[in-house]
Amino acid sequence: MTKLLQSEDKIIVGKVGATRGLDGTLRIIPLTDFEGRFDGLEKIFVGGKLFDVEAVKHISEQLFIKFAGVDSREDARALTNKFLTVDRKDAAPLDDGEFYTFDIIGCEVFGGDKRLGTVTNVLKTGSNDVFEVDGNILIPALKSVVRSIDIAAKKILVDEHAY
Repeated sequence: MTKLLQSEDKIIVGKVGATRGLDGTLRIIPLTDFEGRFDGLEKIFVGGKLFDVEAVKHISEQLFIKFAGVDSREDARALTNKFLTVDRKDAAPLDDGEFYTFDIIGCEVFGGDKRLGTVTNVLKTGSNDVFEVDGNILIPALKSVVRSIDIAAKKILVDEHAY
């Protein structure tokens, strides 16, 4: 599984895929649970450079974006495989008890007084997420297992008998 690094002020929300057509339109691979965030999008960073968005289209369950100033297939190819980022302040709002994956990664995990390690990845299993701790401990992200998450302190407390 690819591990994506975030900066403190930018959030990765997608990756540029292949070109589509001759006008510079690009297929976008969403890397967010909030795919609707692309609808009505006016600006976004692509590979660290800010672009105006001319059009967003959904075709056959795929997402395509046309950026201003990217007017040919050659222009578009220069952007393939680059990440799309937004300012952290523009992140989709979360409900209480919800957290961004990139905020969980890097948190220290404790079971009682014992430090278990650091979250290195969050696995999406369908029924619930699973925190991968130092590559050798898997902790299900369930209320019955995870006692508290303090993003500011980068600390997660888990039931010491549940892992």
